[in-house]
Amino acid sequence: MTENTESESKKAVLVGVRTGSSNEFDLSMKELWGLCEACGYEPVGTSTQNLLRPENSTYIGKGKIAELKCFMEETEAQCAVFLNDLTPSQLSNLCSELDCEVMDKTALILNIFSDRARTKEAKLQVESARLKYMLPRLSGMRKNLSRQGGTGGSMSNKGSGEKQLELDRRHIEKRLAQLRRSLEAVEGERETQRQKRKREGIPLVAMVGYTNAGKSTLMNKLMETFPASAPSEKKTVFARDMLFATLDTTVRRIRTDSGREFLLSDTVGFIKDLPHELIKAFRSTLEEAKRADLILNVVDYSDPSRDMQMRVTEETLRELGASSIPVIHVMNKSDRALDTDEFLREAENFEAAKEGTPGEDKISGRLPLIRGDRIYMSAKTGEGIAELAEMIDGKLYEDYIDVELLIPYSDSGAEHELRGSAVMGSVEYGRDGISVKCALSPRLLGKYREYVI
Repeated sequence: MTENTESESKKAVLVGVRTGSSNEFDLSMKELWGLCEACGYEPVGTSTQNLLRPENSTYIGKGKIAELKCFMEETEAQCAVFLNDLTPSQLSNLCSELDCEVMDKTALILNIFSDRARTKEAKLQVESARLKYMLPRLSGMRKNLSRQGGTGGSMSNKGSGEKQLELDRRHIEKRLAQLRRSLEAVEGERETQRQKRKREGIPLVAMVGYTNAGKSTLMNKLMETFPASAPSEKKTVFARDMLFATLDTTVRRIRTDSGREFLLSDTVGFIKDLPHELIKAFRSTLEEAKRADLILNVVDYSDPSRDMQMRVTEETLRELGASSIPVIHVMNKSDRALDTDEFLREAENFEAAKEGTPGEDKISGRLPLIRGDRIYMSAKTGEGIAELAEMIDGKLYEDYIDVELLIPYSDSGAEHELRGSAVMGSVEYGRDGISVKCALSPRLLGKYREYVI
């Protein structure tokens, strides 16, 4: 066991069972520590055990339970947080054995999401996921609540007994039915917004990535660097160096120096073993990635576990059915890793390949470094923002064709559509009609081919 001597009012001991890769396990325990801090707990130590498989009844062995109980008394910890999901019986048994509050990683993440949800949709999604998690665990959670000194609402410490558990169960099932109806209405509104954006013809770019990779910071820097089409869309989003700082999906219109526009969508961050309840609850929100024209996979390049994080993101995209969408890998926070061996090797590989791929790779100083569909940059300092915008333009508009059109005044509605969907150049109103120079997508070119000069 390791111990942190800092004294806080709400202390927690982290518990994990190592059954596979030691490196993966250590990274997961480190991540659990960060999740505890994000939830308002003060981690005071860790307790780990090597097992072929977790114990069915108590997750950890009886001897480890006794050892853990002593360690919690020494550190004055009020809570034990387990790395993996606990079954209803494991939760109930551990509450009895340890005589303290017990939770697993899923419950921890649900607590964080409950605290951070701001929009109506996010609050409904989180509440639904939380109740689905609670439903099979009511007995153990009621014991947990007694350890915490009671709470309000239908789950308050009113005493034990099958009758009260059944009342709680019926109450949760009734609330879940209400939430399903509310979410269906909200999802209908979201679909209406998607269809409106589709009619406007502005391409959608979805940012995805591991939690705390810097997606919100990147969105804010893009809005700061390039003027939005409307003052209301200059509003920045909340960004902080912490896990799951933001949950609410935001969409902003970005107009680059080329005059081309795209919609930038920020989605909830991913994490290893993201609770199934949350994936289901946030599926409509994550649909933004599935419907995008381009995905920005934002990676914290300074994090030693970045390869694992990229793998988790790619697996989640596959689950969503978004694996075939073009991707730009944004290796963010590269300024923190400039002198590391890994970055120097990347730079050497870049220089070695540079001469063999003329026109494909660029380099300006040490950052940004661009190689194929990867850009090494820093959203915080702004190094690489302009180059990233060029990459986005190139990916989104690579099929667009420069044309000159002569639109008759009898079809003036075509000009209105082009202003919203094409990359506009000059517009002149002559005696024979409206002369427009622009770049068109293959779809629009087919629609207005008769007007091409």
